[in-house]
Order: sequence, then structure tokens, then C-alpha cells
Amino acid sequence: MIPDVDEAVESPRRLTDEPDRARRVLDLVPCVPTPVWGRDEFGTGEGWNSNSVISWLLARGGLDTESIQPPIRGRAPGWQTGLAVAGRQCE
Repeated sequence: MIPDVDEAVESPRRLTDEPDRARRVLDLVPCVPTPVWGRDEFGTGEGWNSNSVISWLLARGGLDTESIQPPIRGRAPGWQTGLAVAGRQCE
């Protein structure tokens, strides 16, 4: 339950029905990179921010990040940074 769901730009989206995949995303939280917030320390052209954290977690957790788009007329600065960094890392 999301308490302020009525304030959201769009409805929440279910990204997986697989408990193991959801658990994997949560298990990765302690591994999130911790560069200086807002700086482009990875050379991706965007600073690291909350969108980067989320996209990194979803990508490393094995979810289909290609199918995830910002809300209509919305944007997600930093999203591509998280994906780029996730793609550079190996297990």
C-alpha cells in the first residue's frame, strides 16, 4: 500500500510477480554504488541521484529496464547513469 498514491503522476507499476526477483533487488541495496550525489563520477554525462539508484537496482536485479519509461510528460534524469554503471559491473 502506498499512502500517497493519489498524489502520484501515474499509477504504480508492478515490475515483477516473481518473489525471488523482488528479493534479489532488496538484497542488492547494500551494494548500491555511493558516488558523490549529483556528480558525474562515472563519466556518463549525468550526475548520480535517486533515479540512478533505482535503475541500478532494477538492472542488477535482472528486471527488464527497457520496458520502464518515465510518466507521460515526465523525465528521469540520472536513470541512464544507473543503467550504464550496472552494465559495467560484473557479479
